[in-house]
Amino acid sequence: MHSTLTERARCLYGDEYRPTSPRCSSDHDEHYFIEELTFADADSILAMLRELCPQVVDGLLPVWVRNLAYRLVLLQRPDEPALLREAAHNLWSHGPDWDHIAAGLIRRAEGLEAG
Repeated sequence: MHSTLTERARCLYGDEYRPTSPRCSSDHDEHYFIEELTFADADSILAMLRELCPQVVDGLLPVWVRNLAYRLVLLQRPDEPALLREAAHNLWSHGPDWDHIAAGLIRRAEGLEAG
């Protein structure tokens, strides 16, 4: 059993920066991880993202997991310009489909900073 969201994600998806290890338990189906992610606090989610994907464009987390993770963080912390920008950069790094959403996040960040 893992004590952190990061450990569970690492076991399920791997870690570009650490040696690959075999899955350590049969409860590591993706749906268990997504349940844990869904109810995780923002600090746990950000710790996972920053440890497993420190350069935004790297890491082995699937893009859809990253997008969901940032969405969940922003629902918990909607008024933090730095997080809005971080989420926007993630969206820009993984395809043009979400460019309009990324631009909206940047506008929100700028609006918050302007007061």
